[in-house]
Order: sequence, then C-alpha cells, then structure tokens
Amino acid sequence: MEIHQLSLITFTILMQMSVGAFLILGLVHFFVGRKAGAEQADRMSDRALLAIGPVVVLAMVASLFHLGNPMNAPRAVANLTTSWLSREILLTVSFVVLGGAFGLMQWRKIASFAVRNVIAWVTAVVGVVLVYSMSQIYMLETQPAWNSWATVVSFFATTLLLGLLAMGAALVANYAYVKQHDTECAEVQCELLRDTLRWIAVTAVLVLGVELVVAPVYLATLSTGGVAAQESARLMIEEFGVLLGLRLVLAFIGAGVFGFFLYQNAASPGRERIMGNLVYAAFALVLVSEVVGRFLFYATRVSIGI
Repeated sequence: MEIHQLSLITFTILMQMSVGAFLILGLVHFFVGRKAGAEQADRMSDRALLAIGPVVVLAMVASLFHLGNPMNAPRAVANLTTSWLSREILLTVSFVVLGGAFGLMQWRKIASFAVRNVIAWVTAVVGVVLVYSMSQIYMLETQPAWNSWATVVSFFATTLLLGLLAMGAALVANYAYVKQHDTECAEVQCELLRDTLRWIAVTAVLVLGVELVVAPVYLATLSTGGVAAQESARLMIEEFGVLLGLRLVLAFIGAGVFGFFLYQNAASPGRERIMGNLVYAAFALVLVSEVVGRFLFYATRVSIGI
C-alpha cells in the first residue's frame, strides 16, 4: 500500500473517531447533568474531553502526508462551491478550531454554560457534516465500489462505533483518576459510569448490527453490478477474504460479545475492574477491525475503464 493510502486510512479513522467521541461525550454530559448536576457531569467528562485533542492532532498530521507538500494546503480549499475535498478541508479545520475553543472554555469554565453549550452544538453539527463530506469525496462514477450508499453508512457507523468505545475507555480512565484523587465523589461517579457504560454497550451492539447487515448487502450489490463492481467483489471475497473475515470477527467479538458482557457487569457494583478491562479490549478490537475495513475500502476499488 502506498504512503498516501496509509495516511488516508489514518486520517479518516482518527477524525471520524474524534467526531464520534465528541458527539457521545456531549450526550453523556447532557444526561449525567440532568441526573446528577453540572458539577458531577463536568467531573466525569472534562478530562475525557481533553483526550480527544491528541487524536485530532494525529489525524491532522496524517492528512499532511496525503497532500504531499503541506504548502499546498491553502490551495486545496479554493473550490468550495464544486469540490467536496475543499469542503472536507474547511470543515476539518472548523471542527478542530471550534473543538479546541470549546475544550479550553470548558476546562477553564470561560463564559456561561449557555455560551459553551452553543459552541458545543455548533462543533457537533460541523463534525457530522464533516463525516458526510468525507463520504461524498468517494462518490465517483469511475469507482463503483466507492460510489455507493454503503460508503456513507459505513463512515457514520465507524464514527459512532469508535466514538462510543473510545469514550467508554476514556470515561473508565477518568474514573480511575477520580477514585485515586477525589475519593469523596468516587461512589457517585462509579454509579454514573456504570449507567453510562450500559447504554454505550447497547448502542455499540446496535451499530454493530448495522455493520453486519451492510457488509453482505453491499457485497451482493457489487456482485450484480458492472464489470468493475464485480471485480471489487471478487477481490474482497477471494484475495482479501481472510482480512474481510478477520474484520467482521473482530468487530463481532469487540462490540458484540464484549459489549454483552460489559452490559452485564455494569449492572452490578463491585465489578469495575472487569468492566474497565472489557471496555479497553472492546475498543482495541474494534479499532483494529475498522482499520482493516478501511484498508479493504481502498485496496479493493477497481476503476471503470482501467
């Protein structure tokens, strides 16, 4: 695989995970705030919010390798009216700037809650549009394996699944910190964490179900398409069949099996260590699964006429 493809895998996976994590954390903060108050919600989410920053930075660094010459970056936004790539770049920068501003304001408690909430909502909307713009870049008639509804669905599924489990892992790590440094609120935080991880587990299983349905339907669609589409299906089933199977098995074990046991263990107090290990393992397996899936996305495309 070429360097620019590796950079695309890294950029798209990490940026989509960052958008998903931001969305999930926003929901966590909202519901925890309603249940236990803003102070407990901040204690649960502020450090997890900061964890998104390094992931975004890595994604941005990877994107520069795709450009070849970083000095060409300003030129890439010159065609906003006609180019989805230009829109993606503008939306990426906007998401990074808005997310960074919100993170700083939330951490330092700058401005009122209402102002911070508006910035958070705007950032979330920009993130969703960013993921959509990523998918639209690949809607090319000369690339039938990409020019499909499955591209849009899979990009958003990756966003949600990685966002859910990445935030689950970040919240577990935050609880370990709270338990060590702020024992007075650890019991409350533990209950909130268990409730949060239960709905994260349920949602992850649902998103996994979408991925497991999309995969065979997408392959069937390619198999009944034109010559290029059929060749992409052949590559995915024959030459990369082992990787495709590995991708699905890892996703099933990570989000499905571990998600089921996570839900069970989060229902009872005293199982925080097992619960944490399950979240970390689920996130690791699903991350590898999504990376393999994105590799297949680029490796099995066949151009019309070539």
